[in-house]
Amino acid sequence: MNLESIISVTGKPGLFKVLSQIKNGLIVESLIDGKRTPIHATDKVSALSDISIYTNDGDMPLGEIYEKIYKKTSGKEAVSHKAKPEELRSYMESVVENYDEDRVYNSDLKKLFQWYNLLVKQGLLTPEKEEKGDKEKTKKVVKPKKAAPKKPVAKKAAPKTRAAKGGGKTSMPSKKGG
Repeated sequence: MNLESIISVTGKPGLFKVLSQIKNGLIVESLIDGKRTPIHATDKVSALSDISIYTNDGDMPLGEIYEKIYKKTSGKEAVSHKAKPEELRSYMESVVENYDEDRVYNSDLKKLFQWYNLLVKQGLLTPEKEEKGDKEKTKKVVKPKKAAPKKPVAKKAAPKTRAAKGGGKTSMPSKKGG
């Protein structure tokens, strides 16, 4: 699962796709309504590829969890984020058996499933195997361009110094009549 260009912004609902970078922030597009907005450097931004869930063995990246949910649901939406906390926890346990129930809160599970369902609706979740296969099929052979012959560059003349003009004084006495 490639989640690198998808971000979450604290204080703003839903997820955003990064479109470009500006002087002091990002231009993003909302996955909910498609509106483009600037996100400033002072906003707290989290890339989905950097988020992980606590397990008893360590941390598990969100991409791996989404991959397991994708396999379980066959690419369809999972349980609704509005379901009861008990339902969310049992569903999560069926996907990731060893997730840390003490450190993963109900609000975390709600976000996890809300984001998953949003990404599935937008068609942004595809397993790694399909992504690699698609890239190989669409890969084009790019021939290197021939470099244009270089034109000789005219050298600029060095600026003349005052002594070169003949008006400068020298520290050595002249040999004229003496």
